[in-house]
Amino acid sequence: MHLHDLWFFVIALLWVGYFFLEGFDFGVGILTRVLARGETERRVLLNTIGPVWDGNEVWLVTAAGATFAAFPDWYATLFSGFYLPMFVILLCLILRGVAFEYRHKRDGERWKRNWEAIVFVTSLVLAFLWGVLFAAMVHGLPIGADHEYHGGPAELVQPYALLGGVTTTVLFTFHGAVFASLKTMGSIRHRARHLAQKAGVLTVLLLLAFLTWTQVDTGNVRSLVAEAVAVLAVLVSLGFNFGAREGRAFVASGLSVVASTAMLFLALFPQVMPSSLNAAWSLTAANAAAGSYTLGIITWVAGFATPLVLLYQGWTYWVFRKRIGVQHIPVTAHAPSAPAGVRRPPAWR
Repeated sequence: MHLHDLWFFVIALLWVGYFFLEGFDFGVGILTRVLARGETERRVLLNTIGPVWDGNEVWLVTAAGATFAAFPDWYATLFSGFYLPMFVILLCLILRGVAFEYRHKRDGERWKRNWEAIVFVTSLVLAFLWGVLFAAMVHGLPIGADHEYHGGPAELVQPYALLGGVTTTVLFTFHGAVFASLKTMGSIRHRARHLAQKAGVLTVLLLLAFLTWTQVDTGNVRSLVAEAVAVLAVLVSLGFNFGAREGRAFVASGLSVVASTAMLFLALFPQVMPSSLNAAWSLTAANAAAGSYTLGIITWVAGFATPLVLLYQGWTYWVFRKRIGVQHIPVTAHAPSAPAGVRRPPAWR
């Protein structure tokens, strides 16, 4: 295997990790308006992802940096062609991070409600836009012989890309509902499980439609196994979720996210950005890659840094592994006190 092929799969792995982690992260953000009843339950949901959301975004930064280093032509064409949606994504990521940090800075109800609304809106927009962008990239874009993007924002508004955005939004919401049922207790846990059942059925239907369209569109047989795994994993997750086995349900829902993302990259390879104008003008892993010396250096750097990142992030999830409920939220002027005899562990916010 050439180094450029290896780095294509490394970048695919980084995006798989990002969508697996940020998938339930976005899903929980969406559920703050769909599942939570009142300010206290919204705090419970936010506390399930509070200690980890920023660590999850490390995968995005790493994926973008690796693309820039290993495939500079891919990076340049991707970010110039998707400039407007990328700007919206960056703005949403900034606002979402600010909302997590600023929400608890004041006690006013309106202040908190506004920041919670920003968490919901940005989570929804990000879940949708990532699906649109990756679906449009797989479908093909107007790339010329100079390997530059020759279209506009309207190129993204196509039925296949929009279906991809809706699919990722519902899939991430399902993934987030399963995570919420795993991390919470009491009535919110039971409602999260019930919502996951409904979202899971819709996810199966959308995945079948999107993955079938992808197969017809690309004709790439390598992605067939990933497509089948993605759908079956949702069905398995629904079965575990129905039996209140949230841990296994979460692993299965995560596998569906992993398989769906892997399917997109398998459908692309060896191309990285197919041209809808002329197949010969497509960017490939070979013609978009950096020099062999650069690829060799970043391979050594990645081999040293990746285990450290994985160990640190795994430790973070282990520390914050316990369930939380409304009884663990510190008492405020708008929150009820804890039942007698219930000990309050420290909450993130």
